Amino acid sequence: MTIQFYKYQGTGNDFVIIDNRNGNVQLNTKQINHICDRRFGIGADGLMLLNTLEGYDFEMKYYNADGKESSMCGNGGRCLTRFAYDMGIHKTTYHFLAIDGEHDAEMDEHGWIRLKMKDVNQVTDFHGDTVLNTGSPHYIKAVQNIMELDVFHEGRSIRNSKDFITEGINVNFVEPENKHIIVRTYERGVEDETYSCGTGVTAAAIVFAHNEMGFNRVEVKTKGGNLAVEFDKLNDQQFRDVWLCGPAEFVYKGEIAL
Repeated sequence: MTIQFYKYQGTGNDFVIIDNRNGNVQLNTKQINHICDRRFGIGADGLMLLNTLEGYDFEMKYYNADGKESSMCGNGGRCLTRFAYDMGIHKTTYHFLAIDGEHDAEMDEHGWIRLKMKDVNQVTDFHGDTVLNTGSPHYIKAVQNIMELDVFHEGRSIRNSKDFITEGINVNFVEPENKHIIVRTYERGVEDETYSCGTGVTAAAIVFAHNEMGFNRVEVKTKGGNLAVEFDKLNDQQFRDVWLCGPAEFVYKGEIAL
């Protein structure tokens, strides 16, 4: 079987995307894991299918690099929106369905993709750190000298701790700097640091706003580039109208034989 694929990236968070609007592509866990392998496959943090779904502009089906279907991926949602546009689905505002529910997306005047994320209803203190869900579960830890941190080992230790080993959790390390924050993320399913994580950036920005009053837009720096998170803060626990904003770019296309 030969499959045509497309490679996209959003601030270094990279994805293999397959146009499956005809419903002909059926991949198993082993095949997806092979496709995402950076030595023996194409190489990616995850794989997405662009599906057709009545009542929506498209359906987003997302798999982590380990081959398992995963929770929401914010950078993936932005890249899939760009892909939908490149495939001829030209809209001002997109309305699509992902595993965590409905999302809206749009392109701003700078060419960035703005993706509406799920509302946040709970921000939980966890032994001095923070846990919350922005479509995927996230652990937020404030650090100093973030660029010198061993994210792989520190993140893996928290992700595999007794509290999180069963379901897994994404671990974000955050350092405020001037008027923005720097975020580095260890992602479950990838089981490594990624250059950027959309739901993680969203979670980190909300915790930053949770701790620092008066913000409704947080600028974020990641290893892969710059993002921004916008929101309405109702109180310390509830955030509405949350938008993840950033670039999403086509890299290349090709074919792979499975």
